[in-house]
Amino acid sequence: MNLLEACADEQLFARWFRDRATWSAWFVFIAALFGLSMDEEQAATFRRFTGRSNLPSAPSSEAWLIIGRRGGKSFVMALIAVYLACFRDYAPYLAPGERATVLVIAADKKQARVILRYVRAMLTQIPLLASMVEGDTAWSIDLNNLVTIEVGTASFRSTRGYTYAAVLADEIAFWRTDVDAAEPDYEILDAIRPGMATIPGSVLLGASSPYARRGALWDAYRRYWGKDDAPLVWKAATREMNPTVPQAVIDRAEERDPASASAEFGANFRSDIEALLTREAVEAVVDLNVRERAPIPGVRYTAFVDPSGGSSDSMTLGIAHRDADGHVLLDAIRERRPPFSPESVVAEFCDALKLYGINRVTGDRYAGEWPREQFRKLGIQYDLSEKPKSAIYQELVPAINSGTASLLDEARLINQLIGLERRTARGGRDSIDHEPGGHDDVANAVAGAIVMCGRGSSFTLDNV
Repeated sequence: MNLLEACADEQLFARWFRDRATWSAWFVFIAALFGLSMDEEQAATFRRFTGRSNLPSAPSSEAWLIIGRRGGKSFVMALIAVYLACFRDYAPYLAPGERATVLVIAADKKQARVILRYVRAMLTQIPLLASMVEGDTAWSIDLNNLVTIEVGTASFRSTRGYTYAAVLADEIAFWRTDVDAAEPDYEILDAIRPGMATIPGSVLLGASSPYARRGALWDAYRRYWGKDDAPLVWKAATREMNPTVPQAVIDRAEERDPASASAEFGANFRSDIEALLTREAVEAVVDLNVRERAPIPGVRYTAFVDPSGGSSDSMTLGIAHRDADGHVLLDAIRERRPPFSPESVVAEFCDALKLYGINRVTGDRYAGEWPREQFRKLGIQYDLSEKPKSAIYQELVPAINSGTASLLDEARLINQLIGLERRTARGGRDSIDHEPGGHDDVANAVAGAIVMCGRGSSFTLDNV
């Protein structure tokens, strides 16, 4: 039985498709994914959303869904996961004691719970499938056919070591990891693919509403959309996949932020967001295996601090100096991740400042007088930055791209710099910040130290 037949079967998934007309586009995608026949109307839908001429004649081993929000992605991912787990026999390809895994990876635990609820509902409310369940935990369900459906969050570490019958990557455009990886989607997919090698017909399906023009989803769209005999790429707006979403909801979103609504509901990659720095440019100015430079007597150093209250963001410090040729070298980074006592971190940072002969530091206006008072108690003057964070990042770009600055070999710094985004508002004004769900605490402190050194600002010790 193929998946379309199962969706029409009252003993299986038919109850989830009471108004079948609203699911017509999804049925065409399912037909395309599994290489099923289509009528003329379905063929026209297929060509519209894939840009292709030829209909697929065989199932796809790799497919990419670029769908607007509320288009039904999460439910369809769960449906495909249950079908692949319950209706295929992987036993001939498994060693004794080995299980095949159908893995659904979500951007975060909240999204993972949504998908798992769909999976569990199908497996528990369909008697034919309920009899297959032999184990049910918080994040996985074991079936009696040597298959496990597992739901996890995006991590290239936790995805290793499995034998995969299928991997379904949900909201891949928004994946993040706990180490601030700049391109976690590539890392996770690279970790997964070897686990698919021993199961013939294993499936990789990536799905997301689009975001910036970078990452695995953008790469797949750029390389494969509209091309026959390539991995399947399907791109459709919210209402094209789910016409039950009220147009008024989309209209209000467009009034508030047209660029965001075009991506969120129109399934268009954002042209108003771009990476500030490329990986190649950043890595070119990294001094490999240099984690810190020792203080040099007679050298004057500049420091910048990014304060934090100790509960959510890191508190960071960057120290740099300019050599006789005008080249700026990053000398030290200090980062304390939450939770921590702000007062104790200030004391630690002051010790580091004094080690480099620094008696004043620059930072932003965080928490009003508090940072200035704490640093002043320990003999360090705290000056307010004369420029906002976006302006500092803008000045950092030429220093990195021209190679007139040298960085330390610290992964969190490198990844945070690569993760910085330049956003253009409707009025044409640019702002620079970390990507959604990311961090830039280390990058902020380092950028401040390097930029102040580079322009010889009044905050450097040369002018004290």
